[in-house]
Amino acid sequence: MDIELHNISVKELVQDYADNQEDGVVGFSEKLNIRPPYQREFVYSDKQREAVIDTITQGFPLNTMYWAVTPNGFEIIDGQQRTISICQYVDGVFSYKNRYFHNLQQDEKDAILNYKLTVYQCQGTDSEKLDWFRTINIAGERLTEQELRNAVYAGSWTSDAKRYFSKTQCAAWKLAEKYMAGSPIRQHYLETVIFWINNGDIEGYMAKHQHDKNANSLWLYFQAVISWVNAIFPKYRREMNGIAWGELYNVYKDKNLDPATLEVEVTKLMVDDEVTRKKGIYEYLLTGNEKHLSIRTFTDSNKRTLYERQKGNCPTCKNNFEIQQMEADHITPWSQGGKTEIGNGQMLCRECNRRKSDT
Repeated sequence: MDIELHNISVKELVQDYADNQEDGVVGFSEKLNIRPPYQREFVYSDKQREAVIDTITQGFPLNTMYWAVTPNGFEIIDGQQRTISICQYVDGVFSYKNRYFHNLQQDEKDAILNYKLTVYQCQGTDSEKLDWFRTINIAGERLTEQELRNAVYAGSWTSDAKRYFSKTQCAAWKLAEKYMAGSPIRQHYLETVIFWINNGDIEGYMAKHQHDKNANSLWLYFQAVISWVNAIFPKYRREMNGIAWGELYNVYKDKNLDPATLEVEVTKLMVDDEVTRKKGIYEYLLTGNEKHLSIRTFTDSNKRTLYERQKGNCPTCKNNFEIQQMEADHITPWSQGGKTEIGNGQMLCRECNRRKSDT
């Protein structure tokens, strides 16, 4: 890993500064990607921007910034909002103490333009950069894991993927906001869909596609996932938000599933008091695994009642146990209509309960 410390003047930083909605924000003679297009859009308040300029005018040190070396120059890893604040002030976007930059005397302008910023520039393998970025990501508005990955694997593919997945009102948000958890601008959508399409290996997928011209395959995959969800579960319920739909799509997309039959089952399970995790209904109907439902369990009071009623004896092996060596069990399983009631409960020793669960 090659890490170099540089002192860069404000004058150098703001050279060719440009803020374009479609092309992103650049500076440093167009060599610095200050905010890649469709990256998160956090903006300092007026008070925060003025604090940056106040620090510079008083000659106090501004916190160290971090740039990643890219094929086309640099990309900011930490210091984006401070950098934009400086560039906006010199560009005349806002005033400080009721004076715009162009209102200052020449010596005042020179003092600001000659101010030196401390910048670490780093380059290395993708894994080295990712480890280093995680290490320095310790202050301010912390970057998410996906924001760190975006910096490491910056390129044409990443920029296009962020166009679809990483902006408020982006295409992915408009299509599937009610199905997705998290925030597009904090890269949760992008992280999730890459996780889905490549079975959890996000970095492997980004490394493979980093220099692709576009992210069309990822966008088409996402559309296919959402279309599949709409087809098999056409009636939307709020519990459908945040489910790992892509993982389910990967396994069950070719199964012959009947939406009408599934809807009958969803309705039945939604009104079943034994099902305490309603969100898990959709996963259960596809996988058949009851763990997704969190079936209601016996309380500690129920367990004590059952234990005393059995005098500590396991009804299966007939041996006697302490209560902590036993587990509550439904005599008639939930799948066969059994309820979590004293009359349907018993205490089994752990070995017998495990054996019953495996049959």
